[in-house]
Amino acid sequence: MLNSGSNMLKTLICCLILLMALTVSYARHTASDTVGYGQQRQKVNELLDQRSAKFGQFSESLKQRTGIFGLKTKKDMQASIDILKQIVLTDNDIFRETKRLLDYKEFEKTQITEQANEFDGRINGYIKTISKLQREQTKMSQEIATLEKTNQLYQGLLVLLGLTVIGGITYTVMKRQKLTNP
Repeated sequence: MLNSGSNMLKTLICCLILLMALTVSYARHTASDTVGYGQQRQKVNELLDQRSAKFGQFSESLKQRTGIFGLKTKKDMQASIDILKQIVLTDNDIFRETKRLLDYKEFEKTQITEQANEFDGRINGYIKTISKLQREQTKMSQEIATLEKTNQLYQGLLVLLGLTVIGGITYTVMKRQKLTNP
């Protein structure tokens, strides 16, 4: 009975170790996902910085007047238009990268949900297995107790039978002695 208790303890310890290993694995995977998200965010921030710099260039180009009497020339206006085109292209890049960032975040959320469901399933499986093992241990302990009682009954009957046989032999031997020694 002590042996089955120690086996149950070993099983519980193994389950706990497995659960801790799964938790460490999940944490390591989540950390790498967070790094990827951070890199994507940094890329969007760099694009925003580029846009700010180009907008500053655009402001400067608006102030530039190289024509006669301080008027804007066609070249000045074309420079401003080109800078605006670059700003629009940068804005498009920002929108695209921001969408990737949002998609990445949604992917992370979905992945975390799936992993949580998977871990829940595993944990529920472990709980069911542990419960099943505990029920089997209880059943086996009851069977052992029943067998021990039955064994004690048989031992008692065997002792009683042995004493009866010894008593019968002793009675027969004494009766023969009385008959031979009148």
